[in-house]
Amino acid sequence: MASATKRIAETAALLGLLYAARRYYRNWGATKSECHLVLPGDKLVSDPAIQSTEAVYIDAPVAAVWAELSRAAQRRCGAAPDGVRLTVAELVEEKYIVLTAAGADQRWNAVWSFHVQPHWEDRVRLLTRVRIALRHPGEVFALEMVRPAITLGARALLLGIKHRVERSQPPTTLEAATCATRSR
Repeated sequence: MASATKRIAETAALLGLLYAARRYYRNWGATKSECHLVLPGDKLVSDPAIQSTEAVYIDAPVAAVWAELSRAAQRRCGAAPDGVRLTVAELVEEKYIVLTAAGADQRWNAVWSFHVQPHWEDRVRLLTRVRIALRHPGEVFALEMVRPAITLGARALLLGIKHRVERSQPPTTLEAATCATRSR
């Protein structure tokens, strides 16, 4: 009997931890106002069971970020695991790209969008949003259980784009002057 009680307590603790972590990772890096923005592609899944918005600042011009985002989107399009196909639903150069996904059995659909928002000439805010419509409560629970892994994958994608773009950018005048001063 003690063993069963212990297992129930461990399961409850795990579920509590996942729920608490969910509040943190669900909208990683995004502000509350960014989470509430109506973005292109949102209407494709009008009543999502799950919505997540993530964001990162990138110190580079829009054109450089867009070029890397386009390469990343091309690598992701096509067949994904479990018979899911990603297709481009909307695209506006240097502004956003909206990908749609549908399960092979058509029980659910999802939208994964990327939005490039310029902040000054050499800084960009890259947002990504996922909206998923599900039909059964059990599917929502199952998706919430794997959500940390999905979030880590999306975060890795955003940070990968950020690092590749920022590495390819020449240093600004201020950075060059600072480096020159340090080398003396």
